[in-house]
Amino acid sequence: MMGARRVVRLPLVAGLRDTFEIAFDDPTPPKKRNPRAVDVLITEAQIQDRVRELGRQIEADYHGKPLTIVAVLTGSLIFLADLIRQIELPHRVALLQASSYRGATTSAGVLNVNEAFLPEVSDRDVLLLDDILDTGHTLATLVGRMSMQGARSIRTAVLLRKIGRQEVHLEPDYCGFIIPDAFVIGYGLDYNDDYRHLPYVGILTP
Repeated sequence: MMGARRVVRLPLVAGLRDTFEIAFDDPTPPKKRNPRAVDVLITEAQIQDRVRELGRQIEADYHGKPLTIVAVLTGSLIFLADLIRQIELPHRVALLQASSYRGATTSAGVLNVNEAFLPEVSDRDVLLLDDILDTGHTLATLVGRMSMQGARSIRTAVLLRKIGRQEVHLEPDYCGFIIPDAFVIGYGLDYNDDYRHLPYVGILTP
């Protein structure tokens, strides 16, 4: 049974029209549908097209040199899986666990990095991969860590970059989409550990 058909009008997403309308059918059976509706911000097709473009850019920049791709858990896993299939050059993959948190003795924005997950990057070309560039603290800290470990070169790639949220100066070398300052889910991004499975990027409706 086909679900409800929704048409949404959304704000700027870099690389697309200033505003655009999307009509889509929700194929999820009503009893299994998430309790909050989701407005699509970036469609599955748009994501896949852009990931292919990023893969071609990365191939051209590294000229066949071996690459170490370090992905930040957990939001970037789907982005990582799709991107590495578009990169036809020797590469190895490492997963890094890093999170910002507020605790009794820490302030917001302190980054906790699981040292056990830190890969060997000495004298290697490193591509740091994350799902979203928000404040920038996570990637900036990890760039510093990779540099201290003797990486030959370090570049960064993000699927999404939010407008008006960045607190540190860091320009990603590869960026999929620039998006408004909104809480987004899908394509690996979650809300309370849900919605990661969605093949598109969306915004939860109130």
